[in-house]
Amino acid sequence: MTMPQKPLAGLKVLELGTLIAGPFAARIMAEFGAEVIKIESPDGGDPLRKWRKLYEGTSLWWSLQARNKQSVTVNLKHPEGLAIVRKLVKEADIVVENFRPGVLEKLGLGWEVLAAENPGLVMLRLSGFGQTGPMAQQPGFGAIGESMGGLRYVTGFPDRPPVKTGISIGDSIAALWGVIGVLMALRHKEVNGGKGQVVDVALYEAVFAMMESLVPEFDVFGFVRERTGNIMPGITPSNTHTTRDGRHVTVGANGDAIFRRLLLAMGRQDLADDPTLADNAGRDARRDELYALIDAWVGGQTEAEVLATLAAAEVPASRIYSVADMFADPQFLARGMLESVKLADGRECRMPGVVPKLSETPGGMEWVGPALGEHTDVVLSDLGYDAVAIAGLRKAGAI
Repeated sequence: MTMPQKPLAGLKVLELGTLIAGPFAARIMAEFGAEVIKIESPDGGDPLRKWRKLYEGTSLWWSLQARNKQSVTVNLKHPEGLAIVRKLVKEADIVVENFRPGVLEKLGLGWEVLAAENPGLVMLRLSGFGQTGPMAQQPGFGAIGESMGGLRYVTGFPDRPPVKTGISIGDSIAALWGVIGVLMALRHKEVNGGKGQVVDVALYEAVFAMMESLVPEFDVFGFVRERTGNIMPGITPSNTHTTRDGRHVTVGANGDAIFRRLLLAMGRQDLADDPTLADNAGRDARRDELYALIDAWVGGQTEAEVLATLAAAEVPASRIYSVADMFADPQFLARGMLESVKLADGRECRMPGVVPKLSETPGGMEWVGPALGEHTDVVLSDLGYDAVAIAGLRKAGAI
């Protein structure tokens, strides 16, 4: 059976980035068929190779984040190393970078230089604060973007300090905006006859763009959204409740018809027929009362009993999944969200499946994150370097 061509097949991406935001953006492109050449320092490569849990000396996060990519080692402090990058840029459709603004310019790899050599180039630049403005030159990680962009202020409980989410979500959100921007720039170039351009993504702006009605509510009403734990004032009921067996279940019944079904499942016909609870505004005005009732109802049953009752009533509800729950869940398995691959030594390992699902040209995983410099010789050979020249570059410390 012939596999369908992936939608980004034919695009060449040069990744000049480390850790999370830039590499995650390039990973998405690689999953959907782009040829991604990742430039790494010969001195250890991307620090992500040593982050979190290591298997046989290499991070499992790296094996995921660098899947489908080619690793080429280049010393950006060596003139011949920079010459290699310039040659790769001439052939690239997209450059992804997440250095602090000004770093590439000092290396002679700034936008003006690269665009002059490749006018059709699309350059994705991810940074803490963007390429312009008074903070542009400051270092900024995802944690700073989450803080400045508003996410951390509203995350947690009102009587406690702000908290972070359990993942580097600021970097990941920025990466997604970056991919969206790249695809829009490619559309403009290919359909509208435009030229290449810079896609400038600031981490704090990527987070800020997700903050719903935060800005107009403050501007019109002077309202500052505060931390509210697991509930969202104005959207009731939607909360997390604890079962009799100590498990945690999220129940989302903020739709009018859904709320009525919840009450009937709870045996509260009286409240289901109460006209003051027929819409969200009425329910929100009595949210403390409603949450106490749902807490008591959920707390009197096991997790299995609660989920079975609410599923029969067609009320959205879920346990709070750990990764162990995911591995046993038929929905994850049916959707191919736990894909089995082989690590370098042949060990079977599950990785997250590819998102989104395309019906005609799906993405996929071809190989896990490569060894440092695994593709250096092949890529340089394709650029026209022969074996003697490659050996000379290696001896000189350029690769």
